[in-house]
Amino acid sequence: MPIYIIVEGKNDRSKVRRLLDPEIQIVCTYGTLNTTRLESLRKEIKDSEVYLFMDNDSSGKRIRGVLRDAFPDAGHIYTRRGYRGVEGTPDEYIISQLEKAGLEEFIVYPDSYTVWSKD
Repeated sequence: MPIYIIVEGKNDRSKVRRLLDPEIQIVCTYGTLNTTRLESLRKEIKDSEVYLFMDNDSSGKRIRGVLRDAFPDAGHIYTRRGYRGVEGTPDEYIISQLEKAGLEEFIVYPDSYTVWSKD
């Protein structure tokens, strides 16, 4: 069963895509969620595993709320307040959030990234 991550825009998708295996599906809300787009997402995702990764601003929180109702079993991935949305979040922080969500087996670590042992 495929795994989906829903983000707001195509720049967010590009940012996250660089860090994940291609088998992870990354889909966009394109900033707004009308009934047609929401139904389209529901049809595409069906009962697949899904994660919500929105900007930490009022628009992102509103979209996350709508998606939380549509996908009550979704996992949540967060960016920090102060970053310029998902697209402005440093790779290291996104990686740590993907690991926290349990997606480490799908992460494509950049060559310059150092994984620290937790021993």
